[in-house]
Amino acid sequence: MSSTLSVFLKPLTEDLGVSRGLFSLLRSGEILIGAALAPLVGPMVDRYGGRWLMAGGALAAGIGLVVLSQVGAFWQFLILRWTLVTVGGVFMCHMVVSVTVSRWFVHKRGRAIAMASLGQGFSKVLIPVVTATLFVSVGWRFTWAIFGVITLIIVLIPAFIFMRRSPEDLGLKPDGVEESAIDHDAAKPKFDAKASKTISADDVVWTWQEVIRTQTFWIICFIYGMANVGIAGLNLHVFAYVTDIGFSTIVAATVLSIIASTQLGSTLVWGVISERMEIRRSSMLMFLIQAIGLTLVLSINQLVPLYAGFFLYGIGLGGGWVLQELIWANYFGRVSLGMVRGLGILVTHAFGAAGAPFFGFVHDLTGSYRSSFLTFVMALLLSALLSLLVRTPRKKSVAVS
Repeated sequence: MSSTLSVFLKPLTEDLGVSRGLFSLLRSGEILIGAALAPLVGPMVDRYGGRWLMAGGALAAGIGLVVLSQVGAFWQFLILRWTLVTVGGVFMCHMVVSVTVSRWFVHKRGRAIAMASLGQGFSKVLIPVVTATLFVSVGWRFTWAIFGVITLIIVLIPAFIFMRRSPEDLGLKPDGVEESAIDHDAAKPKFDAKASKTISADDVVWTWQEVIRTQTFWIICFIYGMANVGIAGLNLHVFAYVTDIGFSTIVAATVLSIIASTQLGSTLVWGVISERMEIRRSSMLMFLIQAIGLTLVLSINQLVPLYAGFFLYGIGLGGGWVLQELIWANYFGRVSLGMVRGLGILVTHAFGAAGAPFFGFVHDLTGSYRSSFLTFVMALLLSALLSLLVRTPRKKSVAVS
């Protein structure tokens, strides 16, 4: 529901008597709370699965959103967002979904995660429009209540009915395992070295101490931390950048639509690419596409290069949705994925929380976004290079590659 805050910013600050600067700290607090909780929620996903976590999270968030409609002061709004809504959101967030999907899929994991990410993409495109429409019709208070009821209906009930921790809980195996490992025309199972290697890597159990000692963990954290700087930081300042360099607000709004549309439209493509290209190479490609797009934007101050550059940048962002979830599962396996993903979020979200202030303060110091954009392009190129250095981590007791 964080994507709705921009629509509510003006009426909320006026009704609750709070400055926009103070109100903006709300989102930074939510990011940090989510980062702090992720290492705790991750192991719970490994142990209990996403069923009760998502149902409980939806219940908390749904109640919190309904109660938001009754607040009379900003401190009340802040407490509800940071407790019921934010905490509930962490328990039903994309991490819980992606970890569960990764447990069910191995050979077609890329496209499965891409499909699961489509909901996030559609919500990014549609929720602001729906929110604005409801706000005009029924006001901001009743709009929050409607979102609370919707959350209870579309998340709590399906999660309770359909969510299961892993295929093994139902006596099944992840996709492709039986077909890859068994020759049904033969009298006995046929050994498939590629399938065996994949499954054995997926079955490795990690502790958090072992994970943070691996070079792989820190490289992935850095490169996808950089991706989060763009998602949380650069995207917030794109509209202001476009108008600052002389284009109209209509052009700036069109740029936002281009980024959102290409990000959503490329998600499934990245899912398929990730199954046909080694994950570290597809990650490198993603970062290069973003860097090329932003370089085009910065190099030529004309409308067509502007649109083309942000078109490429949006395609790269679409890859981030898929590859950031996939790379953890591919290198650390299914069994301890929740714990590993939680530790990773703690680090990568710290990058994201710093992203918006970085672009904002550099602009305040220099009077332009050019320096911060160029710095981010260099970081993307470095991330592309570091992507090639990612290797399957090894445990002392078990070798998986």
